[in-house]
Amino acid sequence: MPNKSSESPPPEPTDPATVAASMVKKSAQQIWLAGLGAFAKAQEEGGKVFEALVQDGMSMQRKTQAVAEEKMAEVSHKLTALTQDMSAKAAQPWEKLETIFEARVAKALHQLGMPSAEALEQLAARLEALEAQVQAMSAEPKTVKRAAGTAVKSDSKAPAAKAVKPARRARRIDPRS
Repeated sequence: MPNKSSESPPPEPTDPATVAASMVKKSAQQIWLAGLGAFAKAQEEGGKVFEALVQDGMSMQRKTQAVAEEKMAEVSHKLTALTQDMSAKAAQPWEKLETIFEARVAKALHQLGMPSAEALEQLAARLEALEAQVQAMSAEPKTVKRAAGTAVKSDSKAPAAKAVKPARRARRIDPRS
């Protein structure tokens, strides 16, 4: 077998059409090889590029998420302040309405002759004082006066010598005083 290195290259064609065809063939082959090289390089470095793109995407997502959370916190704070302000403004008319309602009810009850809560408390205090006096009086030994002026202890079983007076009507207490 003859050695390739000892062989001489084929003679160059001299025909212009053959030369042009040979150049087009050589150029097409170079373009093809360049495309294969680019494909091989993309395949080889594609994983690295892909990973770089994923990292860039994650970084961008973190930034946008942080900005979105910041804006949400801002909006939430503003809404909370607005809600509190509206609640305070809404409570004022209700308090005023409640005061007016209580005053009108008190006036109507007074016109009907109903005592006020303060008057009832005063009456309850007077009643307690009277009950205390009655208890104190019933605890003392009973004495009956004789015509001669000497006092004699009465028997607890004997009826009282003195007639009981009917109770006086309670004075009407003016709630405005």
